[in-house]
Amino acid sequence: MDVGVERSVSYLYGLQSHGIKPGLIRIRALLGFLGDPHRSFRSIHVGGTNGKGSTAAMIASVLGSRGYRVGLYTSPHLIDFTERIQVNGRGIPSDRVWAMTEKIRQASDACLSEPPTFFEATTAMAFACFAEAGVDCAVIEVGLGGRFDATNVLTPLVSVITTIGLDHQEYLGATSEAIAFEKAGIIKQGVPVVAGRLAPGPLSVIRREAVEREVSCVALGEDFDARGESPEQFSYRGMRSQYDDLSCPLPGRHQMDNAACALAALELAEARGLAVGEEAVREGLRAVRWPGRLELVSRRPDVWLDGAHNPQAADALAAHLTALSVRRGSAAPSCLILVVGMMRDKDRKGVLSRLAFIPGVSHLVVTSAAHPRAADPLELAHDCEGLGVPVAVRPTVAEAFAHARSLAGPDGTICVTGSLLVVGEAKAVLEGTTVSGLRG
Repeated sequence: MDVGVERSVSYLYGLQSHGIKPGLIRIRALLGFLGDPHRSFRSIHVGGTNGKGSTAAMIASVLGSRGYRVGLYTSPHLIDFTERIQVNGRGIPSDRVWAMTEKIRQASDACLSEPPTFFEATTAMAFACFAEAGVDCAVIEVGLGGRFDATNVLTPLVSVITTIGLDHQEYLGATSEAIAFEKAGIIKQGVPVVAGRLAPGPLSVIRREAVEREVSCVALGEDFDARGESPEQFSYRGMRSQYDDLSCPLPGRHQMDNAACALAALELAEARGLAVGEEAVREGLRAVRWPGRLELVSRRPDVWLDGAHNPQAADALAAHLTALSVRRGSAAPSCLILVVGMMRDKDRKGVLSRLAFIPGVSHLVVTSAAHPRAADPLELAHDCEGLGVPVAVRPTVAEAFAHARSLAGPDGTICVTGSLLVVGEAKAVLEGTTVSGLRG
């Protein structure tokens, strides 16, 4: 490895030790040093507790189908760091990552009194890459919260808040209303906002913030909606547009809500000069891919990957696996093995209790991602006490997956869940590759 490249790699890895530091001072300084690249392209900003990544991927796919050059910034990645920063569905080349890392290091040395966080560095890198690539529009997923998230330097065409659930309470607050306030921080003066399926309390917070910023707020179930039995065939009723017989390959009924939010955002963006059209809507939804979220990756045994990491996401996963049993014409799969690894700061018991009562669950195999925030498998095993399901402990995802395969046999079902970091490691095992260490 070239000495300069090695230095850049070490620098980016090292930023993970700085953890999470909410605030916009450092990211603004970095971007200012780089020439404020985020001001050179239009954007759509997507936040929320769950569903924001899927919604962002749908928006980007539709815009790409229209012929736009589209950037997509999401986190975390599953296997390779370049998944985070995509242009028209392709991750940026590795050599650009390392070259841009060196620019970020130089900017940090020049204008910051303390190092940026890993997410601040990757956000600055993404915006610089999108400006360099000349994207027509970038779809940007919020990292944590909204108000003090590094992505919140944008003034987008549209802001989207998909869902509000209890997650990251140590940073965002203990109630759904407090979390909604932090998520609503992405609402900007003059920028319309799309609200997903929210409970009355959080929705009232979002509406109040929209009124204070003198912008319109459209809500799922009131101003727009998606209807159907599954994403495979559904209809959309929006503010101005109506589409029947839409199809999206992402499984799970909750993806219809995400699709509705994506289409509502595109309607609002179109009203602000970003032409879309029905053909792009249909083709973009048909073509969308979002790995690691209710993804069926192999057969015999069936292996599902899903990054559900909070109770709300676990409910969606449970609903999908239960619906699969119903469609098979049986009360439950013959054998359902859950491989679960979680981060220490998550509602582990809340997630595990929902997963354990999915019909047909025969074993829980608890494990740990190779990440400093990962919960110890023995802690997870303790969290499983009283759930009435046999629990096996395996220290690594590779060992847990191998054990699950031995339990499932060719006719069973395995679901790897609890964290996208665990899902990424399982995906790497299946693909015979290794996961990039840059995973904050």
